[in-house]
Amino acid sequence: MIINSHEIELDDLDIAILQLLQKDGRIRNLDLAQQINLSPPATHTRVKRLEEYGYIRDYVALLDWASMGFDMICFIQINLQTHQPEVVDNFRNKIIDLPEVLECHHITGDSDYLLKVAISDRENMEHFIVKRLTPISGVARIHTSIALSEIKSTTALPIR
Repeated sequence: MIINSHEIELDDLDIAILQLLQKDGRIRNLDLAQQINLSPPATHTRVKRLEEYGYIRDYVALLDWASMGFDMICFIQINLQTHQPEVVDNFRNKIIDLPEVLECHHITGDSDYLLKVAISDRENMEHFIVKRLTPISGVARIHTSIALSEIKSTTALPIR
């Protein structure tokens, strides 16, 4: 099975490794090898190859937002006044520096960008919008939606 023809061909063992690592990024190499019926050295080599070719970007701990004091997850749609390269570059550089922004996507449709933002409360939301987003040069419109509940959240890609 070729998922990305510009890189390496992923076989069933590679797919199995990726599926297992998506469920548990801390799985020991020995346990991973046992689950895919491969020797530990061969499993380690495959994991390193998947990392080298960029199929595995990183290993992280996923924190519980509420436990960390972030009571609000918001989705913010942004429209820019113009799409001149300097305006777009300035906006992107400013957004990258905002730690509240978990994700920023350049999108199609009625808005130019969609932000996923973690905020502790309404007061900090107001501060974020008024003092951090609004002053960014080139921002024309900000539309905020607050998530009332989370129905599904995963980082696992549906690779089979």
